Amino acid sequence: MWLETLISISEWLFLLYLLGLTAGYLMLDIIAIFHLRQYLEERVLESLPQSYTGFEPQISVLVPAYNEATTIASSIRSLLQLSYSEYEIVVVNDGSKDATIDVLRKEFDLFPFPEAYNAQLTTAPIRAIYHSSVHANLRVIDKDNGGKADSLNAGINLSVYPLFCCIDADSILQPDSLRRAVQPFLDDHRTVASGGTVRIANGCRVENGFLTKIGLPTNLLAVFQIVEYLRAFLFGRLGWSPMNAMLIISGAFGIFRKESVAAVGGYRSDTIGEDMELVVRLHRHLRLSGKSYRITFVPDSVCWTEAPEDLRTLKNQRIRWQRGLCESLTKNVDLLCHPKGGTIGWLAFPFMAAFEWIGPAIEVFGYCFVTAGFLLGFVSVQAWLILLITAIGLGVLLSVSALLLEEMSFHMYPDQRDVLKLLLAAVLENFGYRQLNSVWKLIGLYRWMIGKKAVWGAMTRTASWQTR
Repeated sequence: MWLETLISISEWLFLLYLLGLTAGYLMLDIIAIFHLRQYLEERVLESLPQSYTGFEPQISVLVPAYNEATTIASSIRSLLQLSYSEYEIVVVNDGSKDATIDVLRKEFDLFPFPEAYNAQLTTAPIRAIYHSSVHANLRVIDKDNGGKADSLNAGINLSVYPLFCCIDADSILQPDSLRRAVQPFLDDHRTVASGGTVRIANGCRVENGFLTKIGLPTNLLAVFQIVEYLRAFLFGRLGWSPMNAMLIISGAFGIFRKESVAAVGGYRSDTIGEDMELVVRLHRHLRLSGKSYRITFVPDSVCWTEAPEDLRTLKNQRIRWQRGLCESLTKNVDLLCHPKGGTIGWLAFPFMAAFEWIGPAIEVFGYCFVTAGFLLGFVSVQAWLILLITAIGLGVLLSVSALLLEEMSFHMYPDQRDVLKLLLAAVLENFGYRQLNSVWKLIGLYRWMIGKKAVWGAMTRTASWQTR
């Protein structure tokens, strides 16, 4: 009798979890639709030819690089062609073991240039500082290995402008991305950070740093990730942004006010999710200090990056992301339901904790428990089918709605065959891929709980989308 009661309660809890998760994301979807419509109406004049006003804030673009010899030259060339009035590029070679520094020396004609700087943030030792004889706004820092957070802190120390933009070394910015991403700082002086949209470059073509063709990859894993990214950015971040409750700015592309970041101690080197942790810490520090601020998402400021195309690399990435999420939330847990927490402490933080932090455990154990109960005869065929259809159907609903929002707004993939492929992927990813992601997240949660040392793991890059 007690076993039947336990099974019945577990079924209902799993069903309520799925419904709560979907209801939350649909709420964000609705908010995103209205906010995006308003945003596009306000930006309608930006389709006209743009000229520099002279009021754009100067920006230091920080590019941490570790073993990026394959993609670093193309990424830097794309940055040198940004449509922006005044900016500098600071590449930080974090003790790479490959030919990253040699590629930079050859491609950009670097020469040593020792300079004094304000070491306001502690970092691993700096080996050398280089300037480019070809591009006056390009500098390269060669330092001992200390991790991505340490590299960004070194870049902050040596940067000269009040805003800094952090991007990954394997990423490509569209020429107008920097100008669009900095707009919140011009619209509202309280802005301390803004983030753009990250899209998958696999299947696209980049020539000499320019994105010349947008397409879909032939690799199914990469296609699934395109749908994932649409969900995460177009109604995840876009839904939280109007409430000033966005907890994540992707480490691949974000702009920060240097003074604000330095005031909270820069990036933490003791977490593997340094990008999310910094944003949560900024929220905590500014909220609990009673300061007025804004952290904003800019949907049409786009960064293109390479996605993993093999299961091993993807698994390592997702485990790392989950570890980072766990660390980011626990290191700033006093923001949760704090009297001064506002929407971030009372809505976004609890949502992230319930559905992203411990959610993978509920989801994986729910699937396993219900399936085992069905196989052992404790769960009826009807109940098993209802739960399975609900889980898959709600997942399809979320993915398709994200794709619909993409087509209604930016229509980034003009080929209708690509749109149909994405629609098919939005359905197929719910039959194994999403569940596999939940398992990887659960592994990350478990490793965090037992205190196992976090490692980045090797990222296998093909760079097939780049041509010279």
